[in-house]
Amino acid sequence: MDDHGRGSGPRPTDSGEDPHEPDPLDRGTPDPLPYEGVWRFTAPAVDASVPQARHAVRDLLYRQGVPVSDDLVQGLLLIVSELVTNAVRHAALLSPMLAVEVAVGAEWVRVSVEDNHPYRPTALETDHSGEGGRGLLLVREITREAGGVCDVEHTSSGGKVIWAALPLKAVRVS
Repeated sequence: MDDHGRGSGPRPTDSGEDPHEPDPLDRGTPDPLPYEGVWRFTAPAVDASVPQARHAVRDLLYRQGVPVSDDLVQGLLLIVSELVTNAVRHAALLSPMLAVEVAVGAEWVRVSVEDNHPYRPTALETDHSGEGGRGLLLVREITREAGGVCDVEHTSSGGKVIWAALPLKAVRVS
């Protein structure tokens, strides 16, 4: 993830100037906002993990003071529920554990669910006669309406991570 130059590494000071004097050309790097960061937790791929993941994400957003609207929180929690449910229903046999990650930047929040199952799902047309099968369509629609993006990526371990990133500012796409 891009840290927008906010890395904590040392800066070169070979200019011959006093290192304790401020650099007049230094435009300053913005300090991370108090709510910025990345949090990750794992859970067993069982039904009980769905509400636990949803509550953990909700509590994290509020505890960190992330400036999210109620509508955005509800959308994020529905996305988390759908993604964890998919991992439990479709990946548990090959992936008894799943990981949920929440990454918050200055202007966006990203939630992702990772499992070790190699199958990469696609959002197919809804079969109105069947039960289920609408989760990823719902995730894509919530993400699109919020002005965000979502995708599925393979992991280096052969599994996948499904993620959705939404802007913290309200953006409506028609």
